[in-house]
Amino acid sequence: MTQPPAQPKIYHITHVNNLASIAADGYIEADGRRIRRGGGQTSIGMTEIKRRRLYEIAVSCHPDTLVGEYVPFYFCPRSIMLYILHMGNHPDLAHYRDGQGPILHLQVDVEAVINWADQHRARWAFSDRNAGSYYVDFYNSRNELDKIDWEAVISSNFRDPLVKEGKQAEFLLHDTCPWHLVEKIGVFNEKIYNQVIDILRNARSKPVVSIEKLWYY
Repeated sequence: MTQPPAQPKIYHITHVNNLASIAADGYIEADGRRIRRGGGQTSIGMTEIKRRRLYEIAVSCHPDTLVGEYVPFYFCPRSIMLYILHMGNHPDLAHYRDGQGPILHLQVDVEAVINWADQHRARWAFSDRNAGSYYVDFYNSRNELDKIDWEAVISSNFRDPLVKEGKQAEFLLHDTCPWHLVEKIGVFNEKIYNQVIDILRNARSKPVVSIEKLWYY
């Protein structure tokens, strides 16, 4: 067990092509909801892990729900998933080979999202490792945030298998995450920064947009 930071943040990664629809809809949606609606987005996920999340792995603290019914966030930027996208050579990345450049980090404050969820009776949880793992544990209490290995979360070296597992801890919000909870968008370079600024020109809620080189590989 390690102590959580004073004001933890969480990060949803998505392709810049998806930003206009997210801002227009007013929410980030879970894969399960998007599939039911028939909505098309640029997918950056790994095929087999997405399948497990959608059809196999239940969120134990909300046992009538599956992981794919939740909007996923990491507890750090520069996640292992981003590294996989950056390398672009994983066999399970069947439909994405464009690297990390077009990937956005949508930052949300943990306390703010939990307060919103509790107020609106929305289910939320967090995992101690990748929520698509068969050996994951789930929690839904602020008092259990120390179940996360925070040292692993912030580590830049994840060769150790235990660090690799702990770094992939996730926060999950059921169905949708309101767009207004996104307080910052971290981008890779000036090109994507300008693209995001243009997309958000007429958005109802405009997060801070910032080039964050240290959030990338």
